[in-house]
Amino acid sequence: MLVLGIESSCDETAAALVEDGRRLVANAVASQVPIHARYGGVVPELASRAHIVDIVPVVQRCLDEAGLGLAEIDAIAVTAGPGLVGSLLVGTEFAKSLASVLEIPLVGVNHIEGHLMAPFLDYDGPERISGTPDFPFLGLVVSGGHSHLFHARGVGDYELVGATRDDAAGEAYDKVAKMIGLPYPGGLYIDRAAKSGNPTAIRFPRALPQKDSYEFSFSGLKTSVLNHVRKNGTPPHDSAEFADLCASFQEAVVDVLVTKTFRKARELGVQHVVISGGVSANSRLRERALQVASSNGVSVHIPPIALCTDNAAMIASLGWHYLADKPRRFDAWALNARSSMKMGPPAS
Repeated sequence: MLVLGIESSCDETAAALVEDGRRLVANAVASQVPIHARYGGVVPELASRAHIVDIVPVVQRCLDEAGLGLAEIDAIAVTAGPGLVGSLLVGTEFAKSLASVLEIPLVGVNHIEGHLMAPFLDYDGPERISGTPDFPFLGLVVSGGHSHLFHARGVGDYELVGATRDDAAGEAYDKVAKMIGLPYPGGLYIDRAAKSGNPTAIRFPRALPQKDSYEFSFSGLKTSVLNHVRKNGTPPHDSAEFADLCASFQEAVVDVLVTKTFRKARELGVQHVVISGGVSANSRLRERALQVASSNGVSVHIPPIALCTDNAAMIASLGWHYLADKPRRFDAWALNARSSMKMGPPAS
C-alpha cells in the first residue's frame, strides 16, 4: 500500500510517500523559517497563508521525486491535530478534497503520535541512532510545543507518564535564544554556540528533581537565564562567555530530559527508549542519551535529522498502520482539524 502523507500542523508544509508503512519513497518539505524569522517566532496567520501557497507544489514535488502520479496513490494520511488550527485546516481540507476526487481511503492521525512512531521508518539518513525499537518502549517526544513521556505498548496503545507543566523544551530554547539575541529558530543556534562552551560554567536550576516526579518545567530555567543576563549582560556572540552561557542553559535542559527519561525507563523495566520531535536533533541531547543508555544497558532510538522536525513521512507511516490494521473506507468529509486530539486508532 502506497500512502501519501500530508503534514501542516505548524510552520512546515510537507508531503511524503511511504510504502507499506516502512519504506520512504519520497519526501518533500517547504520550510517557513524565512517568513517567521523576522518576528522571532511563528505567526499563525502567516503560517496558514504560506501553507495555502505551498501545499500543491510540495505534493507535486513529492510525486515528481518518486516518478509517480496521483493514480498510483492507494490512501492518504493527514495530520488532523494537535497544532495551529488555521495551518491544520489547509492540510486536512486539501487531503479531504484529494481523497474524494481519487476515491481512496483517508485517515487523520495525531501529530505527536507520528513523532513517537518515526523511528519505525526504514530511512538511514544522517545521524540515525539504533534503528527500529521493539515494543514496549518509553518514548520522549520533545519539541517546541511538547515535552511528553509515553509508555508505548504497541501501535495506538500508549500511556502518558510525564508531561510539561509550562514551557516545552523547544519553546524554552526559542525564548532564551530571543532573549540573548540569537535568530529564530533558536534551538539550532544555541546548540551551535554551546559546542565550544563549558556546560558547568553557570549552574542553572533543574526543576522538579524529585525521584517520583516525571513532570517537566522549563519556565523557571528561562527566568533564571533572564535574571543572569539582566545582572551580567549578554556577552558578545563570538566570546567564550557567550558559549558558556549557551552551553550551561543547554545542559540544564538536557540534564532534566535525560535524567527523567531513563529513570522512568528503569522504573518500567523497558529495554528501548525512543527520543523524537524537533529537539531530538539537538547534538548534546543525542550525546547524553547515548552515554546514559550505554551505562544502563538500554537501547536508545532517535530518528535521522530529516525525520526529527515536522515531516509527512511519519504521518504516512502511522496512517498505514491504522489502514492496514482495519481496512476500511474513511468518510473524508467527517475529518476535521483539531487543536487538541487524542492519540490512538482514529474513529471510522
